[in-house]
Amino acid sequence: MKDKLKGMVIAVVAIGALAVGGAAIAGAAGGDDDAADKPISGSALKQASAAALEHSGGGSVTETEAGDEEGAYEIEVKLEDGSSADVHLNKDFKVLSQVCDNDKGGEENEANDD
Repeated sequence: MKDKLKGMVIAVVAIGALAVGGAAIAGAAGGDDDAADKPISGSALKQASAAALEHSGGGSVTETEAGDEEGAYEIEVKLEDGSSADVHLNKDFKVLSQVCDNDKGGEENEANDD
């Protein structure tokens, strides 16, 4: 009976150690998507914001991200009508696309500039 209990305790400890180790590895490998979001800074912020605002027709920049999966930069713009748009730029600050969100939180349209 003691051997069975001892074996169960060892198994529980081993499973716990594996779970903690797995979580640490996932975190180090970028398992948390939000950890990869880096705001744009410096002169790149000024250039990216200017390009996004010009493309979207004005508004205000509410959020930025460097190294976006859809381009080098992503600028979130709150438009004059209250809706928002995500403007994706390449490393040279050329607009790749703009995705507008409707009032219900979904994507309304996507406009690509070639």
